[in-house]
Amino acid sequence: MRAKTFLWSWIAAALLCPSAAILHAQAAATMAPSAPAAAPPAAAAAAAASKLTPPVAAARPHNLESHGKVRVDEYYWLKERDNPEVVDYLKAENAYLDQVMKPTEALQKTLFDEIVARIPQEDASPPYRDGDYWYYSRFVSGKEYQLRCRKKGTLDAPEEVIVDENELAKGHNFFQLRGLQVSRSGRYAVFGTDTVGRRFYTLRFKDLSTGRLLPDVIADATGNVQWANDERTVFYTRQDPETLRWDRVFRHVLGSDATKDALVYREADDTYSAFLYRTKSRRYLVLHAAQTLASEDRVLDADHPEGEWKLVEPRRRGHEYSVDHIGDRFYIRTNDGAPNFRLMSAPDATPDRAHWQEVVPNRADVFLDNVELLKGYLVVVEREDGHLHLRVLPADGTAPWQIDFAEPTYVADLDVNVDPDSSVLRYSYQSLITPASIYDIDLRTRQKTLLKQDKVAGYDPSLYRSAWLWAPARDGAQVPVSLVWRIDRKRPPEEQGNPLLLYGYGSYGVSTDPSFNSSGLSLLDRGFVMAIAHIRGGQELGRAWYEPHGKLLEKKNTFNDFIDVADYLVKSGWTSPDKLFARGGSAGGLLMGAVFDMRPDLWKGIVAQVPFVDVVTTMLDSSIPLTTGEFDEWGNPSDPTYYDYMLSYSPYDNVEAKAYPNLLVTTGLVDSQVQYWEPAKWVARLRAKKQGDSLVLLHTNMEAGHGGVSGRFQRYHETALWQAFVLDLAGAK
Repeated sequence: MRAKTFLWSWIAAALLCPSAAILHAQAAATMAPSAPAAAPPAAAAAAAASKLTPPVAAARPHNLESHGKVRVDEYYWLKERDNPEVVDYLKAENAYLDQVMKPTEALQKTLFDEIVARIPQEDASPPYRDGDYWYYSRFVSGKEYQLRCRKKGTLDAPEEVIVDENELAKGHNFFQLRGLQVSRSGRYAVFGTDTVGRRFYTLRFKDLSTGRLLPDVIADATGNVQWANDERTVFYTRQDPETLRWDRVFRHVLGSDATKDALVYREADDTYSAFLYRTKSRRYLVLHAAQTLASEDRVLDADHPEGEWKLVEPRRRGHEYSVDHIGDRFYIRTNDGAPNFRLMSAPDATPDRAHWQEVVPNRADVFLDNVELLKGYLVVVEREDGHLHLRVLPADGTAPWQIDFAEPTYVADLDVNVDPDSSVLRYSYQSLITPASIYDIDLRTRQKTLLKQDKVAGYDPSLYRSAWLWAPARDGAQVPVSLVWRIDRKRPPEEQGNPLLLYGYGSYGVSTDPSFNSSGLSLLDRGFVMAIAHIRGGQELGRAWYEPHGKLLEKKNTFNDFIDVADYLVKSGWTSPDKLFARGGSAGGLLMGAVFDMRPDLWKGIVAQVPFVDVVTTMLDSSIPLTTGEFDEWGNPSDPTYYDYMLSYSPYDNVEAKAYPNLLVTTGLVDSQVQYWEPAKWVARLRAKKQGDSLVLLHTNMEAGHGGVSGRFQRYHETALWQAFVLDLAGAK
């Protein structure tokens, strides 16, 4: 996503995992030598393209003037979403892509079939208890969407289906469900559905005691909704119809006219957005207003939905905080005097800053990422040297301890923990080699129980290895890199290694945390090494990795880091420029556009997914969704200093008459985060200016948004497309 999610706990809004314990030399020692490979054959797609004429968008110069400087945008007219000529152009690009990639159709089908075959047709999440019910979701054979279910009292009880997403999705090419919330007693449920992909949800209500939908319907909401404790009242957020900023909070009472719902909060500052959540104790609802550099919380007694939202601490530029509650105290994660954040607490009667007391101090080398509140324990999620740790702080004052993990390279995070009185913590775990797993650990005995590990058909973890490297950046920084490969497909360094796909993101402080990727096995099993560059702009190495060194007037560190990692991997023998590929999406698509332009000689091919590439024009237009909330990430180009800096790296503005590597670009016509016209304009300008015969392909999903196709299996058609693109260029047969 281009815009940062408003509350980190909702995100938790990748591919690999680092481990400093595995060094390059150790990893190389495990590589199985193989005979030198023959020169790869010419790409079939390139051969097909040589016989075809690509679409050409009409050039209609449009002058854009700022600070006395004029930029000429020949393809500005592609912003006209309802213009039939625009739609025809996008369809022509799709048809051209289909023709160019036609020689890879069999490969795409093979890839899709094997990716889907690894996924069990029937699957279910581990159930968790909330009140009188056990809740879980499950998939059934042959269906694309989940059933959201529960059982009363015991897991042996009859199943109740709360929502069958497959039924709701019938007749729609796109479907997404968000915001499913069950009321305190378990009688009512609310959920939001989007059948377009623009992230405008229609809220519906269901009486679970009868199984019937209630007549209440709320259109054009965000999907962010919370029940009050009275079983009758819900609060929900709405977005501005043009900018999509979450700017209003409403109160709805069951049975009332939704068009007359009370507006309880309007966020006037166009750089802020509003978000609702519930505290761990369930005693309070929290209205979290946030922008890139500041936040502000208001709390409401959930037993009194018509009461006053009480301000915790007034907003102040540079101060980010969020509150939770357990027992008789609020807990506040804050960066006040703490660049890497610290945890404070305060009595629930007086949660303002004057009464804050420190619980977990700031540490220069450890980033406090998240907190779980339990009656007898605090569990903090921390980052140190790029690695995630779960540290347990007993309330009785005994020594803190970390949950230990069997592998040196892993990802661990909090999972569903509803009961504040429980001494059992549920957490998720996976590694580059271990599929996603869910554990319960009894914090009293430290006994772990594996509840579920994803099944991956045909997968043998003993065939794969991982590594964690430090790549030197040009300014002396050391950039973490994580890699995974199949040992019997790994070529020795003297052969300049294997084809390698390097992934990156590096924006908004979002760390690119690794996760097991079953679809990536299709590349690994065909000889690819897959890697993540943990570049500046994320928070893998603490807040300073993002603020100040990965944004605003230091944003180019993100791009330089990625290039320096790629250079290091080439020099170290992992790969070579004729075998090196890169992939990124959204703000990671900006990364792709920047490195595509800055070092075109370094890449065999690049996959840019929903890329944010027209930086200056977008950031100058406050009517475009999400723009104003991002001035603190990229800068406000109304200031000439930021204008000039952004202009110097904006991919669309820097297209030149020179040779570029092969490029596949994807977008969605109804994308609400990065508008389709950015990648469309970029491709059109590249077609007009680039030299040489490299491929430039654009795929526009005419019925999807930022997240692409919906559905459990159908989304992998797009995965098969881009994988076939890089495999074909790498010479796969």
